[in-house]
Amino acid sequence: MDKQSWEEAVQDLSMMLMYLTRMQDSNEYCRYMETAWKGYDFGILQKLEDDQMLWQPKKSRYVYLSEKGKESARALLQKYGLPDVDLYEKFEFRKIVPDEIEQAAWIEQECFPPKEACTAQIMQQRVEQAPELFLTARDKHTGRLVGFINGLSTKEYNLRDEFFTDVSLHDPQGGNVMILGVDVLPEYRRQGIARELMYTYLRRQRENGKKLVVLTCKPQKVKMYRKMGFRDHGVSDSVWGGVQWHEMSCVVNI
Repeated sequence: MDKQSWEEAVQDLSMMLMYLTRMQDSNEYCRYMETAWKGYDFGILQKLEDDQMLWQPKKSRYVYLSEKGKESARALLQKYGLPDVDLYEKFEFRKIVPDEIEQAAWIEQECFPPKEACTAQIMQQRVEQAPELFLTARDKHTGRLVGFINGLSTKEYNLRDEFFTDVSLHDPQGGNVMILGVDVLPEYRRQGIARELMYTYLRRQRENGKKLVVLTCKPQKVKMYRKMGFRDHGVSDSVWGGVQWHEMSCVVNI
């Protein structure tokens, strides 16, 4: 390994420490945001902000880590042979790749009843048309997908049933995102995967300039999504699969 300068070493150490000690924002509607204590060298923090690794709100004791910054920190931990937090030691959260479409379609069938599940054909269309809105969780040990979130962009504000079947409704310039599926295989649930998928998804949509993220869920899931920062708007107009849904939304940019 090439010898680093003092400034480079401090920057690497600062980035790793901020990443490993990060915490959720205390605001109930921004819990997906991750902050770290600001008590580091001012010049280093400014350099990291210039490199879009973080940003520093004025008059705050905390900094907000960007997705780029966290990816950099994870790469540094690997470079120095240091462990990550438990969830990221076991799972990788990233965009889908084309050869995982079949796995995603199978997971959808495992997670939803036949009338609600996306078909393999439509799943492929979603991946082809909106790969940037398809976030997966991969088991590092087995290499297989264990869950994902996927959606489409639109200028509309409500999730209507046509979004589930008509991928042509995807508008890359649309400021809102309609989530079409939050899937985690049954044997991988209760490990925090769905929460991490959702928080990562919301942060990425915020950084991509999206304004609003909308989903529909069954009544028994409303409490779970409220904890993730979504607001419940009551019973949805959607009758997808012949069941009742609640529509919920999360503002990620004003």
